[in-house]
Amino acid sequence: MSEPSIFTRILTGEIPGEILLNTDRVFAIRDINPQAPLHLLVIPKTEQYRDVTELAAGDPDLMAEMVAAAQQLANEHANGEYRLIFNNGASVAQSVFHVHAHVLGNFTKDSLVGF
Repeated sequence: MSEPSIFTRILTGEIPGEILLNTDRVFAIRDINPQAPLHLLVIPKTEQYRDVTELAAGDPDLMAEMVAAAQQLANEHANGEYRLIFNNGASVAQSVFHVHAHVLGNFTKDSLVGF
């Protein structure tokens, strides 16, 4: 059996983390290396899916829950506006292979990450 991901370890309290949202199937935390004024992660509680492609094929309802959670967080922290990013593979900066979405918001003029 493989080791639990860092996200699972945060969820179980083994590693400290500020959980901002916690539902039956997803939770959200602040990114420890923020790339925007608001940078949150929405994470499924299951480690079954390594990346967004596996998630979309295996459980589209869970993916929809992640998007709904992103919107809820943006409503609470970013005036309802946000950028949603899934990294899919090591060469594009996916460093934890437990699917997760980056919710970015509260940009200042001309500071959009990646552009």
